[in-house]
Amino acid sequence: CLCSMVFTGQKHLLDMEGALTARDRVGIQDFVLLDAHTSETAFLDNLKKRFSENLIYTYIGTLLVSVNPYKELDIYSKKQMDIYMGVNFFELPPHIFALADNAYHTMLAEANNHFILISGESGAGKTEASKKILQYYAVSCPSTTLLDNVRDRMLLSNPVLEAFGNSKTLKNDNSSRFGKYMDIQFDIQGDAVGGHILGYLLEKSRVVHQNHGERNFHIFYQLVKGGEEDLLHQLGLESNCQHYSYLVQGECANVASINDKNDWKTVRNALSVIDFDERDIQDLLGVIASVLHLGNVQFEPDSKGYATLNNSAELLWVSTLLGVNVQVLQEGLTSRKIEAKTDEVLSPFTVDHAIYARDALAKAIYGRTFTWLVNKINDSMENKDSSRKTVIGLLDIYGFEVFYVNSFEQFCINYCNEKLQQLFIQLTLKSEQEEYEAENIGWEPVQFFNNKIICDLVEEKHRGIISVLDEECLRPGEATDLTFLERLEEKLDSHPHFVTHKLADKKTRKTLERGNFRLLHYAGEVTYCVVGKGNHGVRPSGGVTLLLNVASQFKSSLLGLTDILMSKEPWYVRCLKSNESQQPGQFDDVLVRHQVKYLGLMEHLRVRRAGFAYRCRYDVFLQRYKPLCPATWPYWRGVAAEGVEVLVQHLGYLPDEYKMGRTKIFIRHPRTLFATEDAFEVCKHDLGKDRKTKINQEVLFISTKIETCWRGVQARKAKGRRQWAVKVIKKFIKGYMARGEAKTTDNSEYLAFVRQNYLNRLKDNLPKMVLDKTSWLTPPPVLMETSEILRQLHMRLMVRKYIRGITAQQKAQLQLKGITSVIFKGKKDSYPQSVSQPYGSQPHYSIPIVKYDRNGFKARPRQLILTQTAAYVVDDAKIKQRVLYTTLKGVSVSTLSDGIIIFHIPSEDDKQKVGGHGLHTLTQRIE
Repeated sequence: CLCSMVFTGQKHLLDMEGALTARDRVGIQDFVLLDAHTSETAFLDNLKKRFSENLIYTYIGTLLVSVNPYKELDIYSKKQMDIYMGVNFFELPPHIFALADNAYHTMLAEANNHFILISGESGAGKTEASKKILQYYAVSCPSTTLLDNVRDRMLLSNPVLEAFGNSKTLKNDNSSRFGKYMDIQFDIQGDAVGGHILGYLLEKSRVVHQNHGERNFHIFYQLVKGGEEDLLHQLGLESNCQHYSYLVQGECANVASINDKNDWKTVRNALSVIDFDERDIQDLLGVIASVLHLGNVQFEPDSKGYATLNNSAELLWVSTLLGVNVQVLQEGLTSRKIEAKTDEVLSPFTVDHAIYARDALAKAIYGRTFTWLVNKINDSMENKDSSRKTVIGLLDIYGFEVFYVNSFEQFCINYCNEKLQQLFIQLTLKSEQEEYEAENIGWEPVQFFNNKIICDLVEEKHRGIISVLDEECLRPGEATDLTFLERLEEKLDSHPHFVTHKLADKKTRKTLERGNFRLLHYAGEVTYCVVGKGNHGVRPSGGVTLLLNVASQFKSSLLGLTDILMSKEPWYVRCLKSNESQQPGQFDDVLVRHQVKYLGLMEHLRVRRAGFAYRCRYDVFLQRYKPLCPATWPYWRGVAAEGVEVLVQHLGYLPDEYKMGRTKIFIRHPRTLFATEDAFEVCKHDLGKDRKTKINQEVLFISTKIETCWRGVQARKAKGRRQWAVKVIKKFIKGYMARGEAKTTDNSEYLAFVRQNYLNRLKDNLPKMVLDKTSWLTPPPVLMETSEILRQLHMRLMVRKYIRGITAQQKAQLQLKGITSVIFKGKKDSYPQSVSQPYGSQPHYSIPIVKYDRNGFKARPRQLILTQTAAYVVDDAKIKQRVLYTTLKGVSVSTLSDGIIIFHIPSEDDKQKVGGHGLHTLTQRIE
């Protein structure tokens, strides 16, 4: 409610709609309560009063008007955010946090989608307003690790998009040169879980041309000035902006208020946080560097006047960074393919054409890179959960502007603002009419300028400017700038909002050149250049077709944006510049008046004031003003609406001063509300004086009673603590004395203490190795059995951990050791030393045998072991013979049942202990 505007917990903070003297000094914080609401002068006076008191925010109903102070104000702290969280919209002084908070809670309560439209001229504070809203949601919404990650990416997308989409202009050091619509997605609990960004109409012409006093996009200067030496070397760049043609046309590469080196660090860090890997970043910076190299590509005319390259080094860098064949690139910049009968031939460019082709390529590269960047940011913020979500959209788009030379891009910008103004009035009228209808209050028609005629002038089929451009491109013959202008004159010769040099009267012709046309927008007249200079450079005749592509694409995007906004509930922030020189404390009446006009603030106020200046829920109105009527003070026991009726009758409201709706009271004139508010201020003062003496007496009596009671309570607590301590100590002593006896009432607590103490010490001193048999703590007698059980459990746990940590290879080695131990234990002197050595190959077969010598055939008992790679003949603990399978010539077995097997081995193998030459045999008998 507009009535309750006091900061909770703030000592003696003056209510802005309180005392009449306060209203005179600081103005009224809601323009709807302005008596002379149709007077533009009264509107400006109120705005100026508030601005002089550093009150930069003012409401028009739920619309927020913001005046840029061009200085830091301490109104955006965490403490301020806490004050506005969950508070009724009009309960506190106007603030962007109040608008953000109420949009959020209305979205949660109604489970529908909302958007906040932020508009105004360059330098009015739109980008900052968008940041403040995002920061508020980052602080006020519920927090988890996942949600913090999402919010970090949303917040850090701002410096990245500003680097690539913002630049210094004559009006603003950080001007957004593109329109941005961002959806913040919330789940059913109100957690921010994702986001999505749509970009509109990037000012690509800035890449290749800047007016005097302006700069290219920030990222170019940040890279050149802040990039590390190794990085610049990889990109073929130098840390001097003066070496790059695309960076010095405005003659202000260095700006005192901009720290490009620090901004580079911020952007570089932000790219990593929003999920760009090193390869993405390298590719991105390579494209940016290629644009700078492309700007340094220069052309000279040959003997026939055709363009030739005079510096191939820069083109080679472009080729390398973009991965494009240098010859193809060169041909594309100096000629074009045309059809000659059945063949394609190259038609060489003049120098002007080549420069235009170079600049067109640079703009196309940057434009596509910006689109890729936005898509990449969207991927990092995407929420893949399919559950239902609601959104709050933020639309930050540059406002209606008029320059000395207004290009085609400016035409698109102003057309966009024309459409948004139309949407603004439609939605405002719609919401007001719906509220009046819902409250059963009669609606009074409102007179306002309907700018549909101007929107139709641009977009109407067959007659609109974009349609004429379309037809001009499709008709036979060559389309040029001037033929396009002639067609406009034919189609729109009688339109009241369109004029050219040919159609103008004598007086107007003096202000219009032959290549211009002028539109009378809702915000004023703007002259647009059709010929090349309006596009910052010579443009060949085919340029009209290029304009059509841009216009058609932008028109389609704008219609899509309008559909998005129409499906959501609107909130508005209108940003105003206080002066052109960006000086704190200066309020330029003429400049502000112009902005008030073209932002349609007076129309919005007239719609909002249709019939009644103020409306408030019955319960809120009654709660505030009930002291003004004996029948409602201190309590009203009946229905709130009936209480309000009793109250206003007591106050003497005339029948034409108010209406009772279904849930709200509607008050027609601000003076009625202010009279009620002033009466309330007097009433509070009188009530305070009457109650002061009685309260003082009661306070003295009550404070004495409280002091006495409190002392008694404290004494009883101290006595109780002493008695408890005595009992505990006695019980402990008895338990100690009976500690060796069976468990009784006297020693049970002491034994429990002993057990707890032992277990705590044992927990910190457990053995770390299986072989540690001595470090187990000696238990008290009461825990002997328990201690042994715990020791066994701990031993099993250590063994289990050891076994689980054994690899498959270690397990196989241990199995081999087990087999070896059976064979060699007690038979080999070096057995203890060999236990720790790993065994060679795993045996696949082992059997006792009898070996017969070649000479004399003496029988010798042996063990035959077959592994994966060799056969071993073993005598006790010694390997007598080893036969590698790779050297084996053959194996023979006896045809009888005597179990004889013969291994045929070469005599050269001296390991077999045989001499001579030829094939020898190793004869074994398998028992």
